[in-house]
Amino acid sequence: MTTLNPHHPLIRFATGDLSAIMPGASPCGRTNRRIKGWMGRADQAAKVRGMFVRPEQVAEVLRAVPAVTKARLVVSLDGDRDVMRLRVEAATADEALLERLGVALQAATKLRGLVELLPPGSLPNDGKVIDDTRPVPG
Repeated sequence: MTTLNPHHPLIRFATGDLSAIMPGASPCGRTNRRIKGWMGRADQAAKVRGMFVRPEQVAEVLRAVPAVTKARLVVSLDGDRDVMRLRVEAATADEALLERLGVALQAATKLRGLVELLPPGSLPNDGKVIDDTRPVPG
């Protein structure tokens, strides 16, 4: 949020949004600093179909389905529509597990998503829980 209080001017305070200061003078002649606009997030939260999805929600899915050892939520675009795909590592792969994961994902995020089962060791060990592959506007 941006507050216009002259005693406490705060720009983008605690929102998790990233921006940057634009170099050079403004074409309109103003001398104040300008920001580029929204350039991404500082955390791993992603806004999907108008709702924030957080790493804690992915952890909630893992707690609900203990057969899963590791998971990563990949957010992408299909045309102009947001798509969530929960990629999970599990020793056993069956339709019942897919169904339980889909139900747990919807319960945790309030959004439907696809579920993809992978063999153990398939996901990178880089600490990323949510991978937002959508292009950053701008």
